[in-house]
Amino acid sequence: MIYDIVLRLSYSYANPANGGRHLARLMPADLPGEQRLIAGHLEILPDPSERTDRSDFFGNRATDFTFRGAFAKVALNLVARVDRRGPLPPGPSLPVTDLPQALSDVQSVGPDAPVHFRAASPFVPLVPEVSTYALAQTTPGMTALAAVAALGQALHRDMRYDPEATDVDTPMAKAFAARHGVCQDFSHIMIAGLRGLGIPAGYVSGLLRTTPPPGKPRLEGADAMHAWVCAWCGPQAGWVDYDPTNAVFAGETHIVVARGRDYSDVSPIKGVLRVSGSQSGQHSVDVKPLTGRH
Repeated sequence: MIYDIVLRLSYSYANPANGGRHLARLMPADLPGEQRLIAGHLEILPDPSERTDRSDFFGNRATDFTFRGAFAKVALNLVARVDRRGPLPPGPSLPVTDLPQALSDVQSVGPDAPVHFRAASPFVPLVPEVSTYALAQTTPGMTALAAVAALGQALHRDMRYDPEATDVDTPMAKAFAARHGVCQDFSHIMIAGLRGLGIPAGYVSGLLRTTPPPGKPRLEGADAMHAWVCAWCGPQAGWVDYDPTNAVFAGETHIVVARGRDYSDVSPIKGVLRVSGSQSGQHSVDVKPLTGRH
């Protein structure tokens, strides 16, 4: 499926900010056989004093930009066209008990090597309660792929989606204890649970195409940035994406922007600036499906 994407982020300051340094990861990814970026452009207003477009360690498209003077508002406007084919069907998955030997046989330390996704990371500590919960969803002899689905379905069943319950800095363990949160919380909890089982797991930042109710028009700007999980299920199955918020394996409606160990590796924008007083932000996403392929 081909999509035209328009994403807008803006931040306004009660008092002008003076100088700032930022990092944005907003451009959709190019994934051979899975997703193709046909064209894309990221506009930054006001024009930065410095800008560098590059790839980070995990292969994500990243933009570093710097402001030297005063500014009262920052806007980032992304337009892109993406051909999202969805992931290929995974090969045979190993039983969870066979993963340690398979992991020891992997010699690579490249960006997609499972070694980077096994231990605790800044947003995903290994919490005993989460590991115990994950273990309770498995059965003896279960494959890694089946364990991914079982844990994702359990979180979807036991947790409540609540956009008011958490923010970007809410500890994963707190969201798990309260059993509510947003897609970031669902994903971080699932990653912690999978790592507790010995399954390498990472965080995927992306865009989710939404479908309006029957008979209702599609609303521009109503689509959403989203997050889900990738898990390594053995050398033949490889990496598999699962969306615990919706209890589905990711497919054509899930457009990948960036992959990393957790949110800290893929945050859409972060940085530092000198400012005082209040500030506000706005965010809109429009994912429009087109017919045919290019």
